[in-house]
Amino acid sequence: MNFYAVIIGTEILNGRRVDKHFEFLKNELSLYGHQLFASFVIKDDQKLITTTYEMIKADPQSVMFSFGGIGSTPDDLTRKIASKVFRNASTQRDEKFFQDIIERFGDEAYPYRIHMAEIPPNSDLLFNPVNNMSGFSLDNRYFFVPGFPSMAHPMIRSAIKEHFSHSKENFRITLYAHTSENSLISIMKQIPSHIELSSLPIFVDNLPNVELSLYGEDKNEVHHYFSLFIEELNNQKITYKVM
Repeated sequence: MNFYAVIIGTEILNGRRVDKHFEFLKNELSLYGHQLFASFVIKDDQKLITTTYEMIKADPQSVMFSFGGIGSTPDDLTRKIASKVFRNASTQRDEKFFQDIIERFGDEAYPYRIHMAEIPPNSDLLFNPVNNMSGFSLDNRYFFVPGFPSMAHPMIRSAIKEHFSHSKENFRITLYAHTSENSLISIMKQIPSHIELSSLPIFVDNLPNVELSLYGEDKNEVHHYFSLFIEELNNQKITYKVM
């Protein structure tokens, strides 16, 4: 699975608020051995949100967590866009959500709050423990929650636990070598795409160093390819430390 975060909020981009979703989602997924595939922070812009959703939908392995834009103000665009992109349909009133809004707000549900119950067809509601104003999900793959961390994070935590808690064990090996990345590129080219290669150049006293790591599901395979770097470093008489 490729996990995507879409964080919608002009106020984050202009500095009026600080994003708290990326770090939370990264850590929550890591509890079960998952990593984020991509994360986007975007404006409350109809074309931009639509394009982002369409790109993610085009990935057959995508799982998306979308934060923000499901309220009742004019800049809350997520519900209609999600319905168009993922359902190719107009929003429909969810009767349970409709009744929840009436129960909480009474006459003040009209004329605006009541529209929060208009969500994509065949949505599943995500329980909001703060005020019972639900988020929603589609196909157990696309999850839409409010921008408020106090509401969004319990919803996402529950969704991940329910749908993606099958823990996946991965292995990472890291070394620190007193050389430039260039010395190891020939080995880097031998690493298969399903093993994650991370190469971080570091300069100490104007001298090149590199922190290099491999990450994958098969421990023996990761060790095998890691040993190629060790062999090359030894051949070149480059000092290193496995971390």
